[in-house]
Amino acid sequence: MADAKEQTTGLLGRVPLDRGGTIFLVVVGLVTLLGPVLNLAVPADSALHLPTYAVTLLGKYLCYALLALSVDLIWGFCGILSLGHGAFFALGGYAMGMYLMRQIGTRGVYAHPVLPDFMVFLNWQELPWYWHGFDSFPFALLMVLLVPGVLALVFGWFAFRSRVTGVYLSIITQAMTFALLLAFFRNDMGFGGNNGLTDFKDILGFSLQADATRAALFAASGMALMLGYLICRFIVTSKLGRVLIGIRDAEARTRFLGYRVEHYKLFVFTLSAVMAGIAGALYVPQVGIINPSEFSPANSIEIVVWVALGGRGTLYGAALGGVLVNFSKSYFTAALPEFWLYALGGLFIGVTLFMPKGIVGALGKVFGKRAARQQRRMALPVGRIASDNAGGAGE
Repeated sequence: MADAKEQTTGLLGRVPLDRGGTIFLVVVGLVTLLGPVLNLAVPADSALHLPTYAVTLLGKYLCYALLALSVDLIWGFCGILSLGHGAFFALGGYAMGMYLMRQIGTRGVYAHPVLPDFMVFLNWQELPWYWHGFDSFPFALLMVLLVPGVLALVFGWFAFRSRVTGVYLSIITQAMTFALLLAFFRNDMGFGGNNGLTDFKDILGFSLQADATRAALFAASGMALMLGYLICRFIVTSKLGRVLIGIRDAEARTRFLGYRVEHYKLFVFTLSAVMAGIAGALYVPQVGIINPSEFSPANSIEIVVWVALGGRGTLYGAALGGVLVNFSKSYFTAALPEFWLYALGGLFIGVTLFMPKGIVGALGKVFGKRAARQQRRMALPVGRIASDNAGGAGE
């Protein structure tokens, strides 16, 4: 028994994994492993070959899954409904995009050795101070973590210290991302205005158009998703996680017991923002562009829909929702180009009406009933089971 328990613990010390979490990690691990192999090692004329465009598309889905996971951590387990997490995702993307722009150099349209093309076009004379350092990959990675994290830390400190909760907190998170949307649309901000940052050439010296680079980014996205899940799972199954659930279910009572609720909220909110920033940083080199539309409040609302669709408070359900919704968007835009918005809206409404706990919650309910029925049958005498079967056949 001790050996079996030891095998069910994950990385980061002891991370208890339920059956759904174990299946999730195995599936993501297999996809992360097989995707590059099927793309690089299998001949292009083989039926098992995975084309590069599919690798890029799946990599984008994995980034969305990590983003949904970050929202589920705070909403599903702490009751913080953020409608501004798209801002943290976009900030992480812009930090990576700034690094990629600095790598272009003289290969740009205007062949300027320092200034990006959009700055040359707008007659900028020198590189803004906040662009310095982004020619270094380690510095860019640090900014991917720091920029969303510091913003979340400052925003959360004021919000949670003032005991802003519920719908009011959701409104001000949406106001934050809308303010950033307007700011990044301005050309004088130095982030490319409404066109954003694009025309990336390479990362760490490797061409972004090469199949091997695409496969490596895909694998990095899969590993980031698995690591993010393990971190979240470690938190929610620890003593800290039990306090977070207490805050979600009865914040006033938790505060009365002596816990500094605002400190717990601030920690998990900041961690969630950092995870969203990492998702954005992995997303940008795969899609090849980052612009202010990523700050759109509608995007942040859609992330919440992913979590609700997959199953709030399950972690892997949120990731599943992120993948399914975006896969559905890709499918419906090709299969039903004129009606895809209606099809997607119908999917959301159907899940809300008939599966209020999300897809994972509905599946758990079905399998839970089946397991309970089997346990009851095992506890019954043989004659009673036969009579039940006969009755079932008669019906």
